[in-house]
Amino acid sequence: MDTLISPYGLQCPSEDGGPTGAQQVMATSAPHQTAAAANTLGALLESVDPRILHAVCAPRGLGGCVTEPVIHDAGERLRNQPGGILLGVGGSPADAEVLDVIRQAGASGYEAVVLKARGRPLGTAVDEANIAGVCLLVTADEVSWRYLDALITSALEASSLSEVPTYASIPVGDLFELANVIACRMGGAATIEDPHGRVLAHSSLPHQDIDEARRWSIVHRQASYHPGQATEYEKVRRSPGPVRLSSVAPDRWDRLAVAVRAGGTVLGTLWILDGQPGLDEQASKVLEEVAHLTAFHLMRTQDGRRTTRGNRAVALNALLDGRIAEEVAADQIGFGLGSPTILLAVRQAGEQGARALDLRRVVDLVEVYCEALHPQTVSTASGETVYALLEAPDENSVSAKRLTRFAEDVARAIQRTTSLAVHIALSGPASRLSEVAACRFTADLILEALAADAHHTAVATIEEVHSRAVLLQLLAKGAAAIAFTADPVEKIIHHDQRHSTTYTKSLLTYLDAFGEASRAAAALGIHENTLRYRIKRIHEVFGIDLNDAETRLVTWLGLRLRQIDAQTPSLQ
Repeated sequence: MDTLISPYGLQCPSEDGGPTGAQQVMATSAPHQTAAAANTLGALLESVDPRILHAVCAPRGLGGCVTEPVIHDAGERLRNQPGGILLGVGGSPADAEVLDVIRQAGASGYEAVVLKARGRPLGTAVDEANIAGVCLLVTADEVSWRYLDALITSALEASSLSEVPTYASIPVGDLFELANVIACRMGGAATIEDPHGRVLAHSSLPHQDIDEARRWSIVHRQASYHPGQATEYEKVRRSPGPVRLSSVAPDRWDRLAVAVRAGGTVLGTLWILDGQPGLDEQASKVLEEVAHLTAFHLMRTQDGRRTTRGNRAVALNALLDGRIAEEVAADQIGFGLGSPTILLAVRQAGEQGARALDLRRVVDLVEVYCEALHPQTVSTASGETVYALLEAPDENSVSAKRLTRFAEDVARAIQRTTSLAVHIALSGPASRLSEVAACRFTADLILEALAADAHHTAVATIEEVHSRAVLLQLLAKGAAAIAFTADPVEKIIHHDQRHSTTYTKSLLTYLDAFGEASRAAAALGIHENTLRYRIKRIHEVFGIDLNDAETRLVTWLGLRLRQIDAQTPSLQ
């Protein structure tokens, strides 16, 4: 009998027939490791995204066997669970109750304790774990304990399948390689779909034939429509085990399908073609087995990706507010402590007919663009502003002008997508993550400075709006409220209000034009002599001597700050 060697080193039966399913895989596999060896703490951590779960200290190494996760709230009685992974719900690393739990876990034979940093240094907890002889693991603050429990459980269940070495060789999250292994294990072409019927991965073993419906779904990455499709999908999703689906259409073969679940949640579906040769009688049992493995991989590629992205966003929010220790932020975001960073801030330009930006959509768009510049970019929305933190590009390869052009491209993309003008601020570089909060303050100030242009997309750095930013800071510090009894600016404003005159606007426009009457008159739309007469009357009525430099400065500053104050509803 001839065999074909797949790209993954699996011996699969040829079209002439031969062994299929578990017998075939076991017969052609190399010596394998035991399930106990696979269930070590080190193996578990290798299978889980380190941004979700990683070790900060391991006094006895990572070779100890682990059994199951145990959710434990500080203050409760700790149950014995040798080899267990204790999920320390509640509290922060420096709390006395948490430190006591670490000591108890070591004494009760637990292999590891999982904590959340919650923006606090981990030093005390690490010291206690080293003394207790228990590994200390850290998960991101916003990872759900329920999700982490399910992830660890599914990882341990999946590792039990390492008795078949081809399962153990699949890189975590590689759905296409997983589909090939399943197809070889089952003896029929395999497809992994999401809950909506979108094709996530498919097998591509050269000896396995496929029908026209499967060929169409591969091309279009979506299950092909056929009568009764909705009923079939509902039957698969509701069934606790595999479902056989028969077909009378010549271009559509029979199928064996199963819902892939994590707990009570359907993560997707797994489909096996029942062609020639047909699936054997053990196919349903084998499909149940591989469904558990598929659940783990889907959690890593789908829920894991979203959770990690959300956790990084939460960490960025805390970093922007200065609510998180620098080393914890570096760990959760994935940047080095001393990595120079640039902060990009996006805000809608004015109300624009009371329409509001879809911030979630903008976050996705900004992240896609910024990841092209640096793959570790992290984005989040806070209030009405979207922030993106990216490592500062090498000055030799990316100039400040190029960075500005990049931000302009982002702004145009957002405007094309939302039909709304936006303002973008570029702040930094920050030499350390601890300086990001200051960059956020500067970015917000830049956006406030750009707010005067409420209808056009604009990009700026602090250097480009420096003067306006200084005025905004003076206004925020109460400079506009500085007024003495004889303040001439207040007298002019009150006179205009009582007599409907325009001395205030005329004087500010005149000072803005450096005293050039012709230019100021043109801006006001009046005759030059009319403006000269108004300036003369201002001197006579209010006693303002514009020949004095200090008087000109204080008068202009008072008028400009009041104008900005009237245009700015609120300041940070």
